[in-house]
Amino acid sequence: MNPLPNFIESLGFTSVWTYLALFFIASLLMIWRLEALLDHGLEGTALGTIVMPYCSGLGNLLFVFIIALRHGPPQEVLTNCLVNNVTNLTLVLGLPALVWGLNLRPATKARKGAKSGAGKKAAAAETSQRLNRLSLLLTLAAALFFTGVTWALGLDGRLDRNDGLVLIALFLFWQCFQVFDVLKHNVRERKSFSPLFYFDITVVLAGAYGLYVSIDWLVAWLSARPAGLISAQHLGWLSGGLMVMPNALIAFYYAAKGRADIVYASQVGDGHICIPLCLGISAALQPLPVPGFFQLSLAILLGAALVHILCVAYGALPRWMGWPLLAAWVWFASAGLAG
Repeated sequence: MNPLPNFIESLGFTSVWTYLALFFIASLLMIWRLEALLDHGLEGTALGTIVMPYCSGLGNLLFVFIIALRHGPPQEVLTNCLVNNVTNLTLVLGLPALVWGLNLRPATKARKGAKSGAGKKAAAAETSQRLNRLSLLLTLAAALFFTGVTWALGLDGRLDRNDGLVLIALFLFWQCFQVFDVLKHNVRERKSFSPLFYFDITVVLAGAYGLYVSIDWLVAWLSARPAGLISAQHLGWLSGGLMVMPNALIAFYYAAKGRADIVYASQVGDGHICIPLCLGISAALQPLPVPGFFQLSLAILLGAALVHILCVAYGALPRWMGWPLLAAWVWFASAGLAG
């Protein structure tokens, strides 16, 4: 038996609000320690492309296994993943762009031939920014590739076991590439993981346990409600919307701090957890029927990824670009809920 739900029940606090609070507390706990990882051996883009996606996308990954264990409808996993990815690349990036703008250029440019300490520092910062932008462009290119492969595999109307294995293999290859890239960077910069790094990972895992407990209870609660807006009929949409909330917190937090590189890398990297990993695992366990808005969702994903590639190459996501991104999300939501 799971001890935490039993403890909550013994206190008389068993309600949907308790488990929603647990979900957000666990998410905030993970975000708090993710900030510390920047000082304990991970650079901003490495944090965004390796550690943070697993944390912000952990809810989606847990949702896959909870649906499988409860023998729930597998199509809800596909809906959950589409809601997550489209919202990340449109709404969650569009809103911070409207408020702050997402500037990926260095604050100051190094002067040519500058030999002073300030000049060298500015040159190093500019080089780091350029490397981060190249890493983001590669991550966005991977998102295009994963989305295109998923579209091709779903042309027959479903994602079966073989399709799932292909998606899992693509994700594992991508993660191996990312891990070796970070290790190579640490060797080049003569950096190593601080002992506190492993403490932070332990705290993050404790937060992950809280996420599992809260999501498991909320899925059971929704499944017991057969009709209505807040019911099992919209399990994929409701769960996808809830699991986007930590991503939105990350985006707004780092956008306010002027770390557009982490904002971008976390949202795009989180999308890789859903497509291809979550879809791959779910399809390998049980075939996934393709919903009616599948093609539109992937078209919006491809279009948004192309827009972000151009903006990252330019060096900023302008504030005005937030409006088209918000419009794309409204189009997606209206088409998906209407279908």
